[in-house]
Amino acid sequence: MTPRERVLAAIDHKESDKVPLDLGATPSSGISAVAHNKLKRHLGLEALPTRVYDVVQQLAQPEEPILDCFGIDAIDIGRAFKTEEAAWWETRLEDGSAAQYPSWFRPVRQADGSWVAFSRDGTPLAKMPAGGMFYDQIYFPYLDGYPADYKGLPEAMSKVMWAAFPVSPWDHAEEENFWEELRRRALELRQSSDRALMMGAGCNLFEWGTFLRRIDNFLADLVTQPREVERLLDALMEVHLATLEKICRAVGDTADLVRFGDDLGVDGGPFMAPQIYRKLFKPRHKQLCDYVKKHSRMRPFLHSCGSIYALLPDLIEAGFEVINPVQTSTRDMEPERLKKEFGKDITFWGGGCDTRAVLNRASPAEVREHVLKRLEVFAPGGGFVFATVHNILPEVPPENVVAAFDAVREFNGG
Repeated sequence: MTPRERVLAAIDHKESDKVPLDLGATPSSGISAVAHNKLKRHLGLEALPTRVYDVVQQLAQPEEPILDCFGIDAIDIGRAFKTEEAAWWETRLEDGSAAQYPSWFRPVRQADGSWVAFSRDGTPLAKMPAGGMFYDQIYFPYLDGYPADYKGLPEAMSKVMWAAFPVSPWDHAEEENFWEELRRRALELRQSSDRALMMGAGCNLFEWGTFLRRIDNFLADLVTQPREVERLLDALMEVHLATLEKICRAVGDTADLVRFGDDLGVDGGPFMAPQIYRKLFKPRHKQLCDYVKKHSRMRPFLHSCGSIYALLPDLIEAGFEVINPVQTSTRDMEPERLKKEFGKDITFWGGGCDTRAVLNRASPAEVREHVLKRLEVFAPGGGFVFATVHNILPEVPPENVVAAFDAVREFNGG
């Protein structure tokens, strides 16, 4: 099978010739630039520049030799952009190792050693402390309350760090002929690669509330101001559906998956009671999924961190076919439980190796054993794409990264 066929078979809950693998097809199944440099040194691939394509999370875009080395089956369409040297500039990461930033990202070092990234009008939007490894949001457009109307919503959204400093292809969205160029580059990528293609759409709902209002305020609003929340969500849906229409027209027949995001859980369970999710978010998630299925051949993919066990039946009913990162270290998210109860209804893209206590702390032998056990649980019957539980963080030893992917190769028969 080709990598694309392998991934699609997994989503169709069919056992393929091998368990498919991902590293870097999403900004939640990738590798930090610091860890990436360590890995390249370990593999003897130091000549390749490390390009930080996700500047907020400081994630590297894995190069083709890395993808080939580990047998990766999926890639992000965004990698078809910024292929020329002029699109990048040389910098140093916090550990002193070399990397490249997109030409448009120019954070400013502060007197205390921290870095601050600004909007075009000079508003400070994001900050990375001295010695830090990612940026935190520091500007919240609706911190003082909801606006009377949402004519200015796009401008407010542009002042949120995730939109101001986006991953490709969205950092090109304001360019002339962007949608035509997206289609052209996606078609070229599909012709040059047989890996499954991922298109990031975002379309966050709960998260946009937290980005605009700040999470403490928005969580309270779910209970104390549900009408204001619904006004905001309706305005967001107008923006999202307009974007989704263009995505489906541009790459709906080219991309294999479309990725949505909405972190709905924490360690102990969902951010909200299931009945609140069902009232405020589920109908809108269903509308997004229904639109994709009606107007494209892409498969709806949801990234949601945390314990979302209590919401999985609703997410499945809403139309999501893939869930990521499968945070198995949280409450009720044990692999055996997830596979038994939901393994026929949704594909688990992740959960293959715990990044909180195993990949970063265990020995390579322990990593191998851990991954093999996860594969024994998740792989039968399809419905599984191997990826680590969220991104590989800076402190992870390269030997452990290799051990994890070698274990999948071993499970797949060498």
